[in-house]
Amino acid sequence: MRQAEPAGGAARVLAEFARGGETRELHVAFRAPGRDAVDAVHAAAVEAGVEVLHEPREWPEYHPGYYAVFLRDPDGHNVEAVHHG
Repeated sequence: MRQAEPAGGAARVLAEFARGGETRELHVAFRAPGRDAVDAVHAAAVEAGVEVLHEPREWPEYHPGYYAVFLRDPDGHNVEAVHHG
């Protein structure tokens, strides 16, 4: 049985990635339970030598209480730990 091709959107991107055709940078965000958890992610990243794109701070342009750190993972993707305060 032939597998149907994904129609579009996220399914298409994931299918391309699985076949090795998609090489764009991804942005993955993880919800943190508090600002202290965001700060702990930052500290662990610095200790491990991870590239820090943006140190922890509040990002009011997203919404009040949006507190996040942005990191670069070994594959070049943007990884965020965020608390929605």
